[in-house]
Amino acid sequence: MNTTARCRIAIPALLVILASIGPAGAAPAASERLLPPAPPASVGLSGERLARLDAYMAAEIAARRKAGVVVLVARHGKVAYFKAYGEADAESHRPMRTDAMFRLQSMTKPITSVALLTLYEQGKFELSDPLSKYIPAFKDMKVLKAVGAGPGAGGAAEYEAAARPITVEDVLRHTAGFSYGYFGDTPVDRAYRAADLAYNEQLPLKDFTAKLAALPLLYQPGTHWHYSFAHDVQAYLVEVLSGMPFDAYCEKAIFGPLGMHDTVFGVPPERKARFASIYHPDADGRILPGDNFGPDSYARFTGHPYGGASLSSTPMDYLRFAQMLLNGGRLGDVRILSRKTVELMTADHLAPAIAPVAPGLGYGLGVGVLTSPAENGSLGTAGQFTWGGYATTSFIIDPKEQLVAMVFAQYQPSDFEFRNRTMNLIYQAIAD
Repeated sequence: MNTTARCRIAIPALLVILASIGPAGAAPAASERLLPPAPPASVGLSGERLARLDAYMAAEIAARRKAGVVVLVARHGKVAYFKAYGEADAESHRPMRTDAMFRLQSMTKPITSVALLTLYEQGKFELSDPLSKYIPAFKDMKVLKAVGAGPGAGGAAEYEAAARPITVEDVLRHTAGFSYGYFGDTPVDRAYRAADLAYNEQLPLKDFTAKLAALPLLYQPGTHWHYSFAHDVQAYLVEVLSGMPFDAYCEKAIFGPLGMHDTVFGVPPERKARFASIYHPDADGRILPGDNFGPDSYARFTGHPYGGASLSSTPMDYLRFAQMLLNGGRLGDVRILSRKTVELMTADHLAPAIAPVAPGLGYGLGVGVLTSPAENGSLGTAGQFTWGGYATTSFIIDPKEQLVAMVFAQYQPSDFEFRNRTMNLIYQAIAD
């Protein structure tokens, strides 16, 4: 979680476009009724301290470390700070707007978990149920032996039987033993790559999940947190348990009821002009246009929805989802989850014997959970929950402070330092 970005102050203000609520592309009237704009001071935020965000974003854009950014801060159900900085496309100089669309990448994951938890509330499964009860291909899994099977260890990899079945809870909390195959070089990661298990295959969720089930596990179920294709298995579980395609169920259970009309899968052609362009760094950290996964790779999700990455949205649309969770499962007159289910989702589900996601950061059912701000080295509150995406998008939901903070850029790989600095600049503005 270390990318480098150093803030340089005193940048000409005209390099930054500040678009607050109300210009062309403003939030729909329904959003303003439920999440109205408010002066920062009225919700206990210092406007003077929030202005430090402006200086930081100006420095990032002037140094060409980012093309454009949107930051949104809501407190006590009111939008106190909503600004667009820089350009959505640096080549054409198209300005960034607050209604720009962003590829959410892994910010899809919490939405997938909520979809599955709505089925939990309908009595469709228990967290302790074996995954194979619903997807039989996951019965009798093989697991990589820890001894003598790592990179550089001589000889063939050895495997053993799973000590216990994968549970649905394991799939929700990334302890099933799956991997991504991208980030490591274990025999299991190499098996993923040899099988071409990747999003670019555009397989239906059923076929993708069957392919995953044919591969060995990296760890014994329930013993390690390991980032993986688990949310794509969740998405297929949604299909199995609901009898509906994953995208159709999300529309029925979440997007439609919450009024998330700008939340879509992939990059639909009719909305493409609203998307911010993707950038990656050159050797000196300055932006270069282009997607790490190939030209316009995210468009593949338009007809092939997945659970771990595939959604696109606007900041205001995602706020509706985030505020629903902050409100204990409700937004306005619409209830998506019960308060008790949200409490279960946002508790730390990692046992003491399981290493945390990062210092001071545990994991719930689809979200990271801050357990210790001191260990994490960040401002914040124990119990806040969070996640982010590969293209530098991130959210924090803080029940104690009644705060939602979000930052959206389109820069790969995710700039964790930038995300963390932005969130600290938001937290230092809390006055009351």
